[in-house]
Amino acid sequence: MKNPVMLPNTHLITVSGRIASGSTTLAKRIAQPLGWRHIEGGEVFWEAVRSRLQLSQKDTALRPDEEDEAFDTSLKELLKTQQHIILETKLAGFLAEGIPGVYKILVVCEDVNGHDQAQIRIDRLVNREQMTIEEAKEEILVREKSDLAKWQRLYANNDPNWAYWDRKYYDLVINTYSLNQEQVLALTLAKVGFTS
Repeated sequence: MKNPVMLPNTHLITVSGRIASGSTTLAKRIAQPLGWRHIEGGEVFWEAVRSRLQLSQKDTALRPDEEDEAFDTSLKELLKTQQHIILETKLAGFLAEGIPGVYKILVVCEDVNGHDQAQIRIDRLVNREQMTIEEAKEEILVREKSDLAKWQRLYANNDPNWAYWDRKYYDLVINTYSLNQEQVLALTLAKVGFTS
């Protein structure tokens, strides 16, 4: 791997987004030119939980709160102490609030009126993961709602309006509804201060 690129005032980048918004694609693509390591937090978390508790990703409600809290504490520590990492996980931007040197990116898939395009996200899952439409709908409409309800309870005092995709937590919001992958990558690299 090449030497990591130094960015002005940034030692770590977070990428967050709703399921199939394009956050994984973006995180992987910006890691390459920067020479930074990409960590997909959800995958790390679920591998540990699955092997220990025998749960699937759909079982958010069955997952003990302590699992989420311990994992999120470890992510905060990583955000404070590590560098040259692209950390991709839904709560990364929220967890990085107030930590200096972390550039926080939110990826959305919204129309011109700011409405989430769940059907496009479902179609992306069907095409990318070879899921059935029903499986993709469950992933996006059921699991996302279950995760959000849990995090509202843990981190927002049961506020039904709280969401990790609230723009106030982010330095940059990228909309994959109106931009293609090349445009998303170019815009992101420019915003984080990368010059080739």
